[in-house]
Amino acid sequence: MLEVIPELAGHYQSVAPAGTFTGEVWRDLVREHGNGPAIGSLFFAPSARTYWHVHEGGQLLIAMAGGGWVGDADGVVRLAPGQMVWTPANVSHWHGASADQYLVYTTISWGKAIWASSVSEEDYRLLTDADSQRHGPRP
Repeated sequence: MLEVIPELAGHYQSVAPAGTFTGEVWRDLVREHGNGPAIGSLFFAPSARTYWHVHEGGQLLIAMAGGGWVGDADGVVRLAPGQMVWTPANVSHWHGASADQYLVYTTISWGKAIWASSVSEEDYRLLTDADSQRHGPRP
């Protein structure tokens, strides 16, 4: 059966909650967790990023504009418009904008998010600078 997703505007602030992001991040929740995935649209200012976290059922990121990074214990991958990145259930990861670009993406996530520590400025620079040296210019 089809599900009509009600308008959530006005029910939530378009600001990301404290303790989960570094930098300026705006989040609009499109669909809450429940019987199915949570869906949201997020805007990250340059260098803004999530804390390390896991999703109980996994997460799909769909880049819409700008450029950024998705990182896990194995390193980072670039995120550019039109690209999608799947993070499996319970894999610790972070994502955010490039140092010199904003990032807009849609997220579809299953299960609860469990938040951990922030990605320090030093770690962010080391991870993203090392990757850009190996793989060329920014997204």
